[in-house]
Amino acid sequence: MHTAQSESPGGPRYGDHVDLRDGRFYGPVSLGASHPQPAGGPEVLSALPAAPVGFTGREAELAALLRGLRPPDGTAAPGPARPWAVTGLGGIGKTALALRAAHAARDAGWFSGGVLFLDLAGYDDAAVSPARAVASLLYALGVGSAHLPSEEVDQHALYLSRLATLADQGRRVLLLFDNVREPGQLPPLLPGSGAHRVVFTSRESHPSLPVRELSLGPLCPSDSSALIAEALHGDDRLEREADSVGELTVLCGHMPLALQIAAALLRHHRSRGRVASLVEELRSGHRPTGTLRGPGVDQYGRPLALAPVFEASMRRLTAGRARAMCLLAQIACADYDTDTAAVVTGLPASETLDVLDDLACAHLVTRDQPGDEGRERWHLHGLVRSYACARAATDPELVAAARTARARVRRHYGRQAAECDRHMPSPVHDPSPDAVRRREAALAWFDGEHANLVAAVLWPEDDEPEARVGLALSLAGYLRWRRFFEDWIAVGRAARPLARRLGDERAEAAVCNQLGSALSRGGAAGEAIEPLTRAAHLFRRVGDPTGEGMAWNNLGLAQRRSGDPGLALATHTRARGRFRELGDRWNEGRAQHNIGLALDAGGHHAEAAAAFVLACELHRDHDRIYHGDSLSSLGWALYVTGRTDEAIVALQEALRIRREYDNWYATGLTGSNLTLALEAAGRSAEAAEARAAADEACARAGTRAIVYGHHH
Repeated sequence: MHTAQSESPGGPRYGDHVDLRDGRFYGPVSLGASHPQPAGGPEVLSALPAAPVGFTGREAELAALLRGLRPPDGTAAPGPARPWAVTGLGGIGKTALALRAAHAARDAGWFSGGVLFLDLAGYDDAAVSPARAVASLLYALGVGSAHLPSEEVDQHALYLSRLATLADQGRRVLLLFDNVREPGQLPPLLPGSGAHRVVFTSRESHPSLPVRELSLGPLCPSDSSALIAEALHGDDRLEREADSVGELTVLCGHMPLALQIAAALLRHHRSRGRVASLVEELRSGHRPTGTLRGPGVDQYGRPLALAPVFEASMRRLTAGRARAMCLLAQIACADYDTDTAAVVTGLPASETLDVLDDLACAHLVTRDQPGDEGRERWHLHGLVRSYACARAATDPELVAAARTARARVRRHYGRQAAECDRHMPSPVHDPSPDAVRRREAALAWFDGEHANLVAAVLWPEDDEPEARVGLALSLAGYLRWRRFFEDWIAVGRAARPLARRLGDERAEAAVCNQLGSALSRGGAAGEAIEPLTRAAHLFRRVGDPTGEGMAWNNLGLAQRRSGDPGLALATHTRARGRFRELGDRWNEGRAQHNIGLALDAGGHHAEAAAAFVLACELHRDHDRIYHGDSLSSLGWALYVTGRTDEAIVALQEALRIRREYDNWYATGLTGSNLTLALEAAGRSAEAAEARAAADEACARAGTRAIVYGHHH
């Protein structure tokens, strides 16, 4: 309710009482703009809330919005200006951005007719109807209750007329509508003149409206930290607990409202505590949205609580959409492609796409642009996921449905991973274009689903041990190729007791072999010896001599990495003998290569070079990838023994082979060794070029050339 405090022509006089229970204007409120008004012209209330305190980031979005609000330069085509819609998840900072832009535009003098702000309360229990909004806006335009037409259609006509008069006088008005929920709320409020500008905020996208949409996501990490720093200005904990502050921004999902609540909590009952205590509470709690509930209200009178904001958006969903949302939230995947989302929901792909589009319009899920492989991906904000999971936990049917959905997803991933694993580098490498394309597609799928595949093995449900073991084994080759050793170790450790419980000794042997190989390559070679020894024993017991030989081969690598090259040499020689008995030249070549590594580690470089020559002969006609490995190791051994020119030839050929494959670690390794050989030969220009190429490959592999001893 507002009461006018001065007279104005055609407007309310002192004592006029206007019922504005359904319209919200924010002060300071006064009649008349700061510019002189023509006689008889409409006067406008200045009704803009205070600028947001501690506004950080959003530079690109703010610049885009201000470009849309700036007065035309005379070259713009005539016609109505499209309204600007600032959309996004509740609590993402839409109102703050719109107000920041409105204040900047007003201060620049772009809207001499006035700036009006009206909260349409679309997500409250009683939203402002278009008719009540028009009546409120007429009051702001100087029409008192005594002059307000009785019919809604006449009120609307008068509203448009007032705005048209202002446009004719060259007085532009900015209309800022907050919390638009229904598309029907907006059209009656749009001015008839293209001179004025309209900005509205909404938690939903409205494809039916002809608007320019500015969709907001979470803040970037540096802007999140800046928001916390501004909110806790002068607090010495910012410096003392800088790491905890950074972790706090991550747990808040870089969401402005969550960050503001966290800051309020730290200022309030945790004011003498540590930031780390709030971090621990958020990390360990099952309902962070419940923890993120602060005392009091923000500067605009809104409660400092996340859960009600998310609840309001969930209430807008149909029962089917809400159920799908809760199912997606309970599947611990980082994101989803559309096919996986269909597996989660149990709906056909076309229906699932409709569901996802609706959830994306509500900003409850986010659609990522399709990558090079053309597959869309969808993800949930962490706090939205947490809220939806907590909501689902109260419904036994949803909990049971989620358990079933997780089983479907794991089987879905298992089938796809097994198929893609078939196209990874194989014992008999197929260089045909079709095979290369299949391999590249398999790697792209593994890359896209990497985090989800690991998670699916680690999900705690133990009612599908066979599926989890199968997925772990299908995933091992990819994790080895990409050198994701921590994940490889994690899935191996999870799968080992499951395989044992199945009573499947062949599966247990395969898991132990993969786990031992992962530990050996991942820097825990001593720990790898036990599972590899167990693998060899189990393979022998189930009558699998090839598996037994491979376990010995991996055991020898672990022994060498543990500092016992002599024992490793004996183990690799044993493996080579077994493969010769089988007539398995490919695996014999691998064992021969490893014999060379053991000899080199023991200081027998000339003998190592001879072993690598034999490995090259075994691999040349059987596997180009391993041929490149053996050439690279041969080049190193030749370099160490002073046969520099021969070393350069071998390393250059190895580099050509390794560049053919998406293995930047190996490319960087060989390039680094080639640099050393070229420098020893006095070919400094070529050495510098090789060093630059090696550094680039190392950067792409996520490491540095200095880590390469020679071959690992």
